[in-house]
Amino acid sequence: MLNIHNLSISFQGEYLFEDITFKLGNGDRVGLIGKNGAGKSTMLKILSKELEPDTGQIAGDKELKIGFLKQDIDFVMGRTVLEESYEAFTEIKKQEAEMHQINTELAERKDYESESYNQLMIDLNETQHQYEIIGGYNYKGDTEKILQGLGFKREDFEKLTDTFSGGWRMRIELAKLLLQNNDVLLLDEPTNHLDIESIIWLEGFLKNYSGAVAIVSHDKMFLDNVTNRTIEISLGRIYDYPKPYSKYLILREELRTQQLASQKNQQKQIEQTEKLIEKFRAKASKATMAQSLIKKLDKIDRIEVDEDDNSVMTLNFPVSITPGKVVVEAENIVKNYGDKKVLTNIDLLIERNSKTAFVGQNGQGKSTLAKIIVGELDYVGHLKLGHNVQIGYFAQNQAEYLDGNKTVLNTMIDAANETNRSKVRDILGSFLFRGDEADKYVRVLSGGERNRLALAKLMLQPFNVLVMDEPTNHLDIKSKNVLKEALKRFEGTLILVSHDRDFLQGLTNTVFEFKDNKVKEYLGDIDYYLEQRKVENLRDVEKRTVVKETPKEKNKQSYEIQKKIKSLNNKLSNVESKINQLEKEIKEIDFELETNYDVVVSDPKFFDNYQAKKNELEENMEKWEAIQIEIEEFS
Repeated sequence: MLNIHNLSISFQGEYLFEDITFKLGNGDRVGLIGKNGAGKSTMLKILSKELEPDTGQIAGDKELKIGFLKQDIDFVMGRTVLEESYEAFTEIKKQEAEMHQINTELAERKDYESESYNQLMIDLNETQHQYEIIGGYNYKGDTEKILQGLGFKREDFEKLTDTFSGGWRMRIELAKLLLQNNDVLLLDEPTNHLDIESIIWLEGFLKNYSGAVAIVSHDKMFLDNVTNRTIEISLGRIYDYPKPYSKYLILREELRTQQLASQKNQQKQIEQTEKLIEKFRAKASKATMAQSLIKKLDKIDRIEVDEDDNSVMTLNFPVSITPGKVVVEAENIVKNYGDKKVLTNIDLLIERNSKTAFVGQNGQGKSTLAKIIVGELDYVGHLKLGHNVQIGYFAQNQAEYLDGNKTVLNTMIDAANETNRSKVRDILGSFLFRGDEADKYVRVLSGGERNRLALAKLMLQPFNVLVMDEPTNHLDIKSKNVLKEALKRFEGTLILVSHDRDFLQGLTNTVFEFKDNKVKEYLGDIDYYLEQRKVENLRDVEKRTVVKETPKEKNKQSYEIQKKIKSLNNKLSNVESKINQLEKEIKEIDFELETNYDVVVSDPKFFDNYQAKKNELEENMEKWEAIQIEIEEFS
C-alpha cells in the first residue's frame, strides 16, 4: 500500500533519521514510538506529503487516500459542530450543490417542452443516482454516530465550534478523519483530549479498520489494545517489530541481550587472534601465519549492539519556603457553567506536604477545582489558602500559552527575573535543550518538547504547592518516568489531576474522586482507592455509570424496546416499499421520456406530476434515514 525507501531528513545540519525503509499494508496498525524530538511527528508529516524529505521515496497506489490528524489544527469560525463535520464529505457536498443548482433552475423555468429543460431533468436524475452511490443518503446518520462515539451529545451538534475548547475541536477533526474512508490513517496523539469512554470507542473503531494506521501515542494501554506492530525511532534509526508496545519492549531487550552476548564472544575471539598475531610477528618463520591471521581479522563482520537513547531530562522541584499546616481549605464551593452544574457544596482540606490525586470522569470538575484553587475561575463559596502558600500551576494546555515566534532561549529569558536569569541555560540543559536546541523556535517543537519547555519555565518561579493538570500529555514514556521520580522527591504539597494509573501509582497518598457534582476523599494511594471501588483500573472508574435494573424492570424494558423496534421495522418496511414503487414509476417515466418524448410532454401536467414524484421519493428517503437512525439507537 505504502512503500518508504531510504528516507532521510535533517534539521540545522543534523539528521533526524537517515536511510529509513519500511512498508505499510492493509491491516497494519503501527505504534510509532520514540523519545520527544526523535522525529515521530515529522515522520507522519512526511507520510502525509505535508513535508518533503531530504532524500528517499514514498510510493503508493495512485488513488491512495491518506488522512492525517495533527497536533495543531486550524478551524474556520462560524460553523456548527455538524457543519464542520460535514466538511469531511467533499464529493457529497459537491453533488448536493449540483442538485441544488439544477433544482433551482427547474423551479425558475417554464419551458417544460424544451430540449434544455429535458436535459436538466436527465442531469438531475444522474446526479441523484451518483449521490446515492457515494452515500449521500447515509452520511448525516454516520456523522452523528461517530460524533456521539467521541463524546458529543445531540444538544452539542448545533453549537458553534468557536464555543468549544481546543480539545473538543480536536475531536471534531478526528471525527472528520474517521468519516472520510481513507486508506491510511496517520494519528498524532489522538487520545490526548479524549475521555475514557471515547478512547475505548476509538480503540474498537481502529481494531476493525481495514486500512493501514500509524499512531504516535504515549498511552501504553492504548497502544497495546490497538496496535499489532511497533516502529521505534531512536538515534536516527528505526526498529520494526510485528508486536504491540509492551511485547515489543520485551523482544527489543531480548535482542539487545543476544547482541551483547554475541559481541562479547566475538570480542574474546578477536583478542585471542590479536595475541597470536603479536606472538607470530616476532618470529620470521611465523610471519606468513601472522599475515594470514590479520587478513582473517579484517574480514570479521563486527557485531554491533543497537544503541539506546538514554538521554533524559534531570528534574527537581525545589520548595521555596515552608507554608502553614493547612494549605487549602474549601467550604461549600459551587461552580456552574450556565445551566450545567459542575461542583455542588464541595468541602475540602489539603494539608502541607500531602500528595493528592484528583480522579474521575471527564467533565466532573477536576480541572475546574484545580483552576479555582489557583485563582483562575470565580465561584460561589469560601476558599482560603494557608499562610505563605506559593502556588506553581501546570495547566492541561500549558504548552498552548507558549509564543511560537520566540526561540526556546528567549521564552525562558523573558520569563526569568534578575536572580535566576543567569541559570536559564543550565535549566534548559537539564530539560535536554542543549547547544543549538535552545535556538529553535517554539513553533517547530514537538508536543512533548513544548511540554518540557513549559515545565522548564515553571522552574523559574518559587512555589511550595504544585498543582498539575494532566502534565504527562505529549511526554514520552522516559520523560514521564523522570517527572514521576521528581514529584516523588518534591518536599512540598502536590495536587495532581490525572487519568494515568501507572503515573499515579506510588506517587500520591490521598485520592479525591469527582462524581455527580460531589467529591469523595480516600485516605490512601491509587491502588487503595481502586481496591475500595472494587475495580482493576481507572478505565473502569471513568466509564459512564450504568444504572443496574432489577430483572422485572429489565424484562419490562426489554419488552417495550422489542415492541418499539418491531413498530419501527414495520414503518421501515412500508417506506421501503413506497421507495421501490416510486423508483419503479420514475424509471418508467424516464424510459417514456427517452422513447416517446413528444407524446409524453403533450400532457401539460406531466412535468408537475413528474417533479412531484421526485419530491415524494426524496421525502421517503429522508423518512427511511430517520427511522433507520432510530432503530440503530435501540440496537
